Amino acid sequence: MENLSVENFSGTLNPQSRRYFVLILPVLLLVFNYIVSGPAYFTNWEIFGVVTILNGALFTAALFAVNQTNQEISKRYEGPDHTLKRATVSVCCHTIISAFFWVLITALYVRMDLFGSKLSGGTVVTMFLISLAVILITTGLEETYYAIGRWKMHEVNKERLLKENINGQLESLKAQISPHFLFNTLNSLSALITEDPGKAEQFVDEMARVYRYLLQTNHSSVDQGDFSQLTTLKKELSFIESYNHLLKTRYGEGMKLHIHVEDHFLQHRIPPLTLQLLVENAVKHNVIRVSRPLTIFILSTTDGQLMIRNNLQKKTFTAGVENLESTQVGLANIISKYQLLAEYKPGLPQPRIESNHEFFTVTLPLIS
Repeated sequence: MENLSVENFSGTLNPQSRRYFVLILPVLLLVFNYIVSGPAYFTNWEIFGVVTILNGALFTAALFAVNQTNQEISKRYEGPDHTLKRATVSVCCHTIISAFFWVLITALYVRMDLFGSKLSGGTVVTMFLISLAVILITTGLEETYYAIGRWKMHEVNKERLLKENINGQLESLKAQISPHFLFNTLNSLSALITEDPGKAEQFVDEMARVYRYLLQTNHSSVDQGDFSQLTTLKKELSFIESYNHLLKTRYGEGMKLHIHVEDHFLQHRIPPLTLQLLVENAVKHNVIRVSRPLTIFILSTTDGQLMIRNNLQKKTFTAGVENLESTQVGLANIISKYQLLAEYKPGLPQPRIESNHEFFTVTLPLIS
């Protein structure tokens, strides 16, 4: 819908608008020429030709000035946050251009009495006031059309982000309840029951929290249908700690998670399950052994972003081994969510993905 603002405020007309413009302008020009020249305009061909060329040139110059002015206004005051300022500046500039045009008409046809014009100063003032009313009405209609366009865009992207959220949640839920994951989780639980019943009970509690968070988050997004349904960083980190407990039970000292987040960032928001997707991605594609531990860092930065970094030790896959090559679904889902959120929070930084021979790093903006 940004195209709407360009069309309305930069003066760039679409093909349909050009057709209306070509049809209406000659009619307006003929009526105007008759007003300033009187009946002689249609009876004297010489006056007809000269007045048409002169006034046509003045109209063209005025429209060119309006077009250039609109382009500058659209560049300087773009977006819904500048609606009042854009409308005010637009009305003032168009009024000045219109006043200059009518002063020039007054000089030519009233003061100089060009072509024996019968145009009076009172008529010029009346026509100026009419043009001023047209400017106000046109600006109001343009801003209304622009606001409606933004609202429509909001509704479309609201649905798109809802789908992105649901897709991400379903991917996470599918990964968590896959037979492979469930088998390993129950295997760990079975071993704990005989070795350490206390730890087994804690394991069940953490497992319940993981599934409860997944199901509640999915249920909340579907029911509320809100594009801005974000979760606090505090809730997401609490979930990650429970999720890490399951991984820690399975991989032991081969899995290390370090979280260092400043307290004043805990109420900032991110799309739900974003951290789970990134942690799962690291676990899925890297070797995890006691001798070669996978270490994941979740850190807040001074500029209000969240850095998720893991040491890189990629798995090598051979025939007969479970095919775990990356489909980039998780990362693409996260990027899509932030792109949609940027439509409603202009200037929102986008996730940065960096990889070298030592580390894989994803930096996420935190939304205040």
